[in-house]
Amino acid sequence: METQSLHRGRLIDHIQLVVRDLDATRRFYDAVFEVLGLPLGGEGDNYFWVDELFISTADSEAAAGKLTGRHHLAFQAQDRAMVDAFHKVGCAAGGTDNGAPGERPYHPGYYAAFLLDPDGNNIEAVFHGEAERSAKSVEIRFEQ
Repeated sequence: METQSLHRGRLIDHIQLVVRDLDATRRFYDAVFEVLGLPLGGEGDNYFWVDELFISTADSEAAAGKLTGRHHLAFQAQDRAMVDAFHKVGCAAGGTDNGAPGERPYHPGYYAAFLLDPDGNNIEAVFHGEAERSAKSVEIRFEQ
């Protein structure tokens, strides 16, 4: 098996969404992840993943035959233009507007857009304003 590389140091280790229509869901997430600069991690007949988000059909082994229901996921954007592009391409790729790009009252500088994916999950891209990061992420490599 090849070396697997993961990025850690954030609150969530991973999330799984179980969806009805993998092709429609894949079109939506391919579009928004391209804009957000997140590469596809891998794929199979009934699943794909990007970073810590695993998306599968109900017949995948991990899903145990059950859909997950409605979730809210927020992805970090590098700037306001990336939030705007996320919303535009997400709508064009089968998402439904759930909040146009704009400032929100959560804290000063919180700029976000919201889309519903093909299964009704509330997907957000957010730019928190100019800030300095200590590191982009922490990389952990597993060799087998």
